[in-house]
Amino acid sequence: MLTVQEEDMGSVASQRKPVAIVIGSGFGGLAAAVRLGARGYSVKVLERLDAPGGRGYQHQIDGFKFDAGPTIVTAPFLFEELWALCGRKLSDDVELREMKPFYKIRFSDGETFTYSGDREAMKAEVERISPGEGPNFDAFIEMSERIYRIGFEKLGDAPFDSLMDMVRIAPELLKLQGYRTVRGLVSKFFKHERLRTIFSYHPLLIGGDPFRISSIYCLIAYLEKSFGVHSAIGGTGALARGLVKLIEGQGGEIRYRADVRQILVESGRAVGVELQGGERLRADIVVSNADSAYTYRSLLPPHVRHTWTDSRLQRSKYSMGLFVWYFGTNRRYDDIGHHTILMGPRYGELLKDIFRRKVLAEDFSLYLHRPTATDPSVAPRGCDAFYVLSPVPNLQGGQEWRLEAEGYRKRIETWLEANILPDLSKHVVVSRVTTPLDFRDRLNAIHGEGFGLEPLLSQSAYFRPHNRSEDIENLFLVGAGVHPGAGLPGVLSSARILDKVAPDASAFT
Repeated sequence: MLTVQEEDMGSVASQRKPVAIVIGSGFGGLAAAVRLGARGYSVKVLERLDAPGGRGYQHQIDGFKFDAGPTIVTAPFLFEELWALCGRKLSDDVELREMKPFYKIRFSDGETFTYSGDREAMKAEVERISPGEGPNFDAFIEMSERIYRIGFEKLGDAPFDSLMDMVRIAPELLKLQGYRTVRGLVSKFFKHERLRTIFSYHPLLIGGDPFRISSIYCLIAYLEKSFGVHSAIGGTGALARGLVKLIEGQGGEIRYRADVRQILVESGRAVGVELQGGERLRADIVVSNADSAYTYRSLLPPHVRHTWTDSRLQRSKYSMGLFVWYFGTNRRYDDIGHHTILMGPRYGELLKDIFRRKVLAEDFSLYLHRPTATDPSVAPRGCDAFYVLSPVPNLQGGQEWRLEAEGYRKRIETWLEANILPDLSKHVVVSRVTTPLDFRDRLNAIHGEGFGLEPLLSQSAYFRPHNRSEDIENLFLVGAGVHPGAGLPGVLSSARILDKVAPDASAFT
């Protein structure tokens, strides 16, 4: 790998391999590194934390393993592609286990809905909630498949470099009713309020308000049905470590605690990076897996960017924040499944509080993750590992999380103890909390948001930061803040786009 000090910064084109620097080791950055390594680049990944994963980092505390962010794999073929590029199989390094059922959804009055990939079982659950609506599920899944065929298969890894790219897909978006919101489209198929909630909450998993974002995201229902919902044995962190192994097997390098201060630009072209300590690294191309708003606002000076200016970034809408409590217990709760969605007493009004009013409500909806239901290895014998996630306003709401975090955690603990985890407070032996402050300070999300820019139609595709920088040659972006968006399928697809927009290594030799 090539490392040069500022005084040595000359062309690297004469080196045996052209150099690609990847900023950040989130799943988008790791996937980008594998793809660039397969295309002949000498790849260096720079990660400011002490281990890989970014939002997919894994906390290890006293024998417990807690996945910090993503906990499910819904498009395993995207990972299989990366292993195949290295002449290996995903199963050589990581075991994925399909969840059956996918989730259990519990409403505030205790009523539950078991969400699975079995069409007949799903229709039966729909009928149980609202007799006569079973056939509506078939119609909804058929619509979801039509959206998937266009929105994911055709557009998910297509670059949107020009406005004409957007114009060309407009007729198809109109045909698929992409102008409707997720909630609006779901409501066309289901009459019962709870069914409308069950089939519209998925966008929250990628930072979107179902009442505001495009119905294109209804494709998630078909994606899950087609490929299943999987968990990685050893946690999602095992996938990150597996990708690191691929990169190193290609001859690439990952440097931890390497915090990038700026992307170096000469004559409108990215030529490398400077680290916080002053070290400068030269590269032929630079790929940023850092938050897209942070990349433009903090890693590039204003005079080199004309599209994503400070004023435009200030006007942009950002996804919600996340409050996550990771905890381990010295007993097991074997009646709790791997994934449980706990709906609060309000749905639409709570989402308004989070996304629009940006106030911290007294009530909440929660996602409870118990990986030990499937994989006892992530906790000591006889123990359970959990994380519980609550969507909250991002830092634009002005909450003082240093003061509010423990009280909010206690409210969640009290609710869980009273409703589904008896005597919880007596059995917690490990505890860690993450708030929007951590997303800002640890992950460089400028407003502490969990998923980058909110995936509104006005901030999607061409209107989202491009995978190939609009202003700076040889600078590319991957991850949740660019097209196609957040979630593991989204960030892996953003790396796929590099195959279409980044030059082959041979261009520099």
